[in-house]
Amino acid sequence: MTGFAKIAQVESFIVSLPRDTPYLGPLGPGEKINERGYLVRSGNRAIYPSTDMSVLIKITADDGTVGWGETYGIVAPDAVTSIIDDVIGPVIVGRDPRDAVVIQEDLYDLMRVRGFFGGFYVDAIAGVDIAVWDLFGKLVGQPVVKLLGGQRLETVPAYVSGLPGASLADRLELARGFVAKGFDAFKYHAAVSFDGIVAEMRTLREGLGDGVRLMVDLHWKFTAQEAVQLIDQLAPYRPYFVEAPCQPEDIEGQAHVGASVRVPLALGEEWRTVFEYRPRLERRAMSIVQPEMGHTGISQFMQIGRMAHAFHMKVIPHASIGLGIYQAASLHATAALPNAPMHEYQHSVFDRNLKYVRTAMRCDAGAFHLPEGPGLGIEPAPEVWQFLRKKGASQ
Repeated sequence: MTGFAKIAQVESFIVSLPRDTPYLGPLGPGEKINERGYLVRSGNRAIYPSTDMSVLIKITADDGTVGWGETYGIVAPDAVTSIIDDVIGPVIVGRDPRDAVVIQEDLYDLMRVRGFFGGFYVDAIAGVDIAVWDLFGKLVGQPVVKLLGGQRLETVPAYVSGLPGASLADRLELARGFVAKGFDAFKYHAAVSFDGIVAEMRTLREGLGDGVRLMVDLHWKFTAQEAVQLIDQLAPYRPYFVEAPCQPEDIEGQAHVGASVRVPLALGEEWRTVFEYRPRLERRAMSIVQPEMGHTGISQFMQIGRMAHAFHMKVIPHASIGLGIYQAASLHATAALPNAPMHEYQHSVFDRNLKYVRTAMRCDAGAFHLPEGPGLGIEPAPEVWQFLRKKGASQ
């Protein structure tokens, strides 16, 4: 295998893109942005950044070819960059990027004996894994989707995620606007359903009719029994799925909800590896899995997707806050799976951040168009570098 380019350098960067309105919509009652630039949503007690924060990874081969990756960096991104700069990067210098899966497995092995098989450590691996795959594709002149077993989808159907209007009437009008553009699937977020979760589902169903698919993200707000009662109230409005009904670590609760309701459940954005998915799959805690590329990386994403297929479950990937590089990776991986009917479309993030990348990737008329060219088909635009955040600084 001599003569093929090897990994020569691994770099990480924190990007903080300003927003006029925080993710999920305007601040709710009692919510405020603290001195570090974060806010806690009262609806689900979860912390969010007031900007679009992400961690970029640049891997340079010894022939000068560059692969780009990105990982989940919306909170405490310095934890991720420290792991990349101090641990992961130096270890993979000299490796062959064609060994992408082996590299991912080797990095996972580095810290598992110490109990680091999740969290920031695996997020760091995910971003590096994406960059290695991008480099691999560029070096062999092929799109990543072709390296993952073959391309099944030319475009990936999209569902609209989030209707950040100030009132139910505003949210309904926003959804109607997307229907006019060719979209027919919508998810709203219980964390900001200030008028009531059931009321919002009822308003959308009555206002949009039976021709659309409706979903709700419950944001881990409820106990298992509370979730069962709520889903029974939602059932007359025929939700396509209900997401995250109870706490992500509550396997027994998830299994109880799955066994107690007839509405499809979607879970998985928090889990990073097949090892975390397996017990939920075995307990039939859901019928739809939602791998988040910023947590999994490409190598684990594909393993999760194929394991879900063996359990006859659908894969509808989650899409979080990011510049767009791990979104591109998620689309490549989704297009290679046999059981992925659609992908989340975070329009308030995806559309506004396209100006910071160079890519043919887009979402219109209800579907994503994959990037073009070798590798992932996406790179940071020059404009993004003005939004670099110094490591250790606040947003």
